Amino acid sequence: MTGRPAVVVGVSGASGAPITIRILQLLRELDTHQVHLVITAAGALTITQETDHTIGEVEALADVVHQNSQVGASIASGSAPVAAMLVAPCSIHQLSAIAYGVTADLVGRAGDVCLKEGRPLLLMVRESPLHQGHLDAMRRAALSGAIIAPAAPAFYTRPRTVDDIVDEVARRALTRVGIGKDLATPWRGLPSDRAKPQVAP
Repeated sequence: MTGRPAVVVGVSGASGAPITIRILQLLRELDTHQVHLVITAAGALTITQETDHTIGEVEALADVVHQNSQVGASIASGSAPVAAMLVAPCSIHQLSAIAYGVTADLVGRAGDVCLKEGRPLLLMVRESPLHQGHLDAMRRAALSGAIIAPAAPAFYTRPRTVDDIVDEVARRALTRVGIGKDLATPWRGLPSDRAKPQVAP
């Protein structure tokens, strides 16, 4: 690892590959962190199904690419200086593995390490509707310190395209784990409720 703090991006097989790519693009634009990328087999299938990008093009957005089977990779240890991790999108399968510590692959192990070390771990859950088992797994992960962040767009920004929605969701995710400054569009209140500048007498 370099002098830059590391951020891990895990990609599971849930729908939402365009958000993954936008997160990686924003991290590349910021250039403040060394980006470690892990794509599951199902995540790779989803990327090719939902976008026009090849896996090679997505991997090129990262500084370091790990195979999901490499459970001995640097990011699988708490001694690795990882600043934060995002699993985006996050399938219920991956969330459950992290929530209950049943981590047989690198995405799960790296996520579990973030929880045990008290580091930000954002799980962008992509499932709807949710049954009780899903909710129980989310609650367990949250109790262990995970940030449960469904890919829910804000509409006060008046998005006009799908790309606008994807961009805002990605920016909010990075902001939530402490990466980037003023990336997401802040709510400034209704026009009638905004503070008016004081006029000198």
